[in-house]
Amino acid sequence: MPSRRQGGPAEEESLFSTTADAQPLAARMRPRTLDEYVGQTHLLAPGKPLRDAVEKGTPGSIIFWGPPGSGKTTLAHLIAASTGRVFVPFSAVTEGVPRIREIVNEARARLASGGRQTILFIDEIHRLNKAQQDSLLPPTEQGVVTLIGATTENPSFEINGALLSRTRVFVLQPLAAEDVALVVRRAVADRERGLGALELTVADEALALIAAEADGDARRALTVLEAAAAHVGVRGTIDVDAAREAMQKRFARYDKAGEEHFNLLSAYHKSLRGSDPQGALYWMARMIDGGEDPMTLFRRAIAMAAEDIGLADPNALQLAVAARDAFHMLGAPEGYLPLAEMTIYLATAPKSNSAKRALDAAMEAAQTTPAAPVPLHIRNAPTALMKELGYHAGYRYAHDSPDAYLPQDYLPDELRDAAFYTPGSFGYEKRVAERLAWWARKREESAGGSEPE
Repeated sequence: MPSRRQGGPAEEESLFSTTADAQPLAARMRPRTLDEYVGQTHLLAPGKPLRDAVEKGTPGSIIFWGPPGSGKTTLAHLIAASTGRVFVPFSAVTEGVPRIREIVNEARARLASGGRQTILFIDEIHRLNKAQQDSLLPPTEQGVVTLIGATTENPSFEINGALLSRTRVFVLQPLAAEDVALVVRRAVADRERGLGALELTVADEALALIAAEADGDARRALTVLEAAAAHVGVRGTIDVDAAREAMQKRFARYDKAGEEHFNLLSAYHKSLRGSDPQGALYWMARMIDGGEDPMTLFRRAIAMAAEDIGLADPNALQLAVAARDAFHMLGAPEGYLPLAEMTIYLATAPKSNSAKRALDAAMEAAQTTPAAPVPLHIRNAPTALMKELGYHAGYRYAHDSPDAYLPQDYLPDELRDAAFYTPGSFGYEKRVAERLAWWARKREESAGGSEPE
């Protein structure tokens, strides 16, 4: 079998030679104009608000929110270039308020001398503390700098309201696989900034694999391509095996403490509620693969069993609790089996939220009638005085009837005939509905004076 490596040692050394300050392929292939930018058409297509603002030279202060590799930093560079502004980066991780003041003073001096306006770009802006965020308010509001922040976290939770009100938030989406493939093809062909001088051949299957495994992250795809190119050499062929060898483990995009945690947990719950075992299993697996504590899943599942299944299948709650206990006994990975079994059971069980609706209605009634007295006949009467006052008088003991049911009132007068619980029409609740209807007939017969059947 011929080798994938084609170039000789001397030729490879000249083409692959690097210096200490050589940029990686992902940095070299950064788009130079908006027309070269791939993806985010919902923001940058002609006529879209962001595109219009940039072309008019009035971008305003912006926060870009999106996953890694979606082009936030690149877009900030392009806005600076397109509007003729000075681009000044700031690290939210390593720099502090003194550096912000320095940048603002330089920007103010530049404006005073008739120079260009300044874009202050803050990557990972969600890492700024409150004092650092507050220090951005005056220069942003006064127009001394145009702020562009980039974050992978939900700005609603991570950026204080005062700063958020002075910016526009644009949401960037992960690149589609076809967009990533386009970026890779450009890098393979580009002789100036890319790998065109190596005259590589990239198999279609390898290109598709790199694009898919990148998870919408163009930077990751270009990093893999560069590693694969170094592996196969000049005029080499990057096939599926070479692409796989260049890849490191594909880690799930999941932050157990961030918004993605709540997004995936919400997707899991909604898949269970929506009776989709395939979706529920997938989101369960995503969270487990991302390092989530299984107890988080069990807690949500137990709550879901009570909220969304309830009395349509009373076994659901018991099974969820038992699955949690089984995991405690087995641990991982065997404990994932009862987790999966529980997930499938809850997703395929009949659904009813009657218990939740009953709870909500009862709580509302309790809050609107907080002083309603307990009817005398169902009060406790442990003393002679209480008995003299009529406590417990007239109470009918249900088990004195062969049917273990004797009609009487249990609600205060203010809520007589209130109905908090209405059974659903599926599963076990069909039997509950029949029982409630039978008791209702008994009450009607008792009120009418006829003999119960």
